[in-house]
Amino acid sequence: MTNAFLPAIEAEINRQQMGTAPSELYDPIRYLMRLGGKRIRPVLCLMSYSLFKSDWEKVVPSALSIEIFHNFTLMHDDIMDKAPLRRGKATVHEKWNDNIAILSGDVMLVNAYQYLNQCAHLNLQAYQHLLTRFNRTAAEVCEGQQMDMNFESRTEVSVEEYIEMIRLKTSVLIGLSMEMGGILAETDLATSQALYAIGEAVGLGFQLKDDLLDVYGDPAKFGKQVGGDILANKKTYLLIRAFETATGDHLAELTDWVQRPDAIPQDKIQAVTALYNKLGIREETETKINAYFEHAFRAVETLNIATEKKSALRHFMAGLVDREV
Repeated sequence: MTNAFLPAIEAEINRQQMGTAPSELYDPIRYLMRLGGKRIRPVLCLMSYSLFKSDWEKVVPSALSIEIFHNFTLMHDDIMDKAPLRRGKATVHEKWNDNIAILSGDVMLVNAYQYLNQCAHLNLQAYQHLLTRFNRTAAEVCEGQQMDMNFESRTEVSVEEYIEMIRLKTSVLIGLSMEMGGILAETDLATSQALYAIGEAVGLGFQLKDDLLDVYGDPAKFGKQVGGDILANKKTYLLIRAFETATGDHLAELTDWVQRPDAIPQDKIQAVTALYNKLGIREETETKINAYFEHAFRAVETLNIATEKKSALRHFMAGLVDREV
């Protein structure tokens, strides 16, 4: 069953009718949406729906709304981060320009709501609840992005602040993906909220894994610039914990690399990575990632669904822990 979700989502993406002219407005949308990816969010939505009902095909368009919204945030985030690559290809603002990326992103947000609306089977109360949850989550994602930008100008950020930032920027949308599957399947409120909690824990582990891969990932597989966070002095979990852990010469060296404006990029990446290795930051981050996923695995066991469906959900989640991209 789960093997059918991704092809169905890709087929729906290829059927998208967002517009054609001006081409500068719509070509970037098609470009970004067709760069590929695991489509984790809509897959989780369909998977969550299928835990309770078998006719998941009818909610594919609604599930796609989350992927469109997610890509809208990526298009705008890449501008703010001045990111050159997305999934191994030029970002929209690099391939076109900032203004086009902003406007194309705006149209993507509008289209996300158009796809969300394709859930005529829901009664009015359930639809209003879904719309309220979508809107609240969308605002939280923006709150998380603003926190992330605020961190850039701060000297110190605590681990607790960082976890809250990634919860808002990343985890809440993964939580909504699972909650939305429950709402579309017309489950009770307690069940849809339980699904959200599972997705939120998965999202926290997923983002920490992303931080880890930014340093230790295979450039051929990762799809983004490996070491980009180090070059940007981005306050990730790894850098925050390194500063909290380092003492003496290690602290002096780390501080020097972060403050050095003219560092040779590859030298900086290698030196900071070596410090992470000496301080045991990689192992600590992996332990934190596994703790979030284990929490999610335990929560799956509390769902009132068939054992084989729990197994399928756990299997998919395990793939997110072990991913290399």
